[in-house]
Amino acid sequence: MLARPPIAPLRPFVRLLWAGFTRLASARPAREHVLPTGHMHLALRWAGPPLHLLGGAQHSEVESPGHAVVGGARAGYYAKQAGTHGWSVGAQFEPGAAGVLLRTSAADLAERHTALADVCGPGAVAELMERLQAQGNPAACLQVLERWLLARMAAQVRGLHPAVAAALASLHGGAPVHETVRASGFSHRHLVARFREATGLAPKQHARVLRLQMALAALGTPGLGAADVAADAGFADQADFTREFRDLTGVTPTDWLRAAPTQRNHVRVG
Repeated sequence: MLARPPIAPLRPFVRLLWAGFTRLASARPAREHVLPTGHMHLALRWAGPPLHLLGGAQHSEVESPGHAVVGGARAGYYAKQAGTHGWSVGAQFEPGAAGVLLRTSAADLAERHTALADVCGPGAVAELMERLQAQGNPAACLQVLERWLLARMAAQVRGLHPAVAAALASLHGGAPVHETVRASGFSHRHLVARFREATGLAPKQHARVLRLQMALAALGTPGLGAADVAADAGFADQADFTREFRDLTGVTPTDWLRAAPTQRNHVRVG
């Protein structure tokens, strides 16, 4: 798998680009929990099966949004089939990218996967897939996607609203949500609406995901116990940490450590 930052003009809106080939890991697809990161993503697959999401109470209902999808920001994990083979390329977006690159609101894409053709039009997506299929290596695929995203940039590029940018910086700095809202100068409702439009999540949801990601980065560090991780990430105690962790990921911290995921936000569960 090849991953790198985008070229300079895209960096305010694209966090990371990636491409590679996933080989069949087992005779049958496994179930995987994909943990929330607070970011939207774009994924395109070819020469293999499309994305298969698993829904329902027992994750037994299979849904396929297609080979080219936009994954909106989520406040919790989603389940998908893992272990399938094929080429794929994608991007992880920064807050504000939905309006600039996809010409829509992040709030409209949140908590679900949407076929890219429904957002950008079937003709544009078909042309992009054809160009990707003609490439012979991941680096070339990244360049194709990069040029496509650059061409998608609105002529009049607008950055994040200053209040949203300040709120994001405040939350990433560890400030409580109520202080972040008060410092914005907007009403709670107004800030939440602008924040959702840019990120897909409300400030409180975003803060929960940030706290989870902080804990995931520390979990498994030698000499650092679960109680230490909980305290450092801002949880009330270890019990609160375990409850929140399971609610957001579908597994316990112990389950996550036992799974030993090579990518911390992708956990095999069956």
